[in-house]
Amino acid sequence: MKRVTSVKANEDFTLELEFGDGKRRRFDTKPYLDKGIFRQLRDVEYFKKVSVAYGTVQWQNKQDFAPETLFLESEVIE
Repeated sequence: MKRVTSVKANEDFTLELEFGDGKRRRFDTKPYLDKGIFRQLRDVEYFKKVSVAYGTVQWQNKQDFAPETLFLESEVIE
C-alpha cells in the first residue's frame, strides 16, 4: 500500500504529495469539491490546512482521500 509522507496544498486546489517510496505526485481535488463533505474544501484557507494522517491526507473536519486514490488519480511531478 502506498503511504503519503508529506503534502503541500496549492492555491489551485491541487495537492503535491510525496509517498513512502520517494515518488512525488500531484493530485487534483477539483472534481470532488461539489460532493458532500468535500464542499468545505472550496474555502482555500481551509484547504491549505491539510496534513498527513495515517498514511494519507486529512483536514480538520476529517475529510480525507484513500492513499490508493491519491496515487492512482495523480500525475507524476518531475
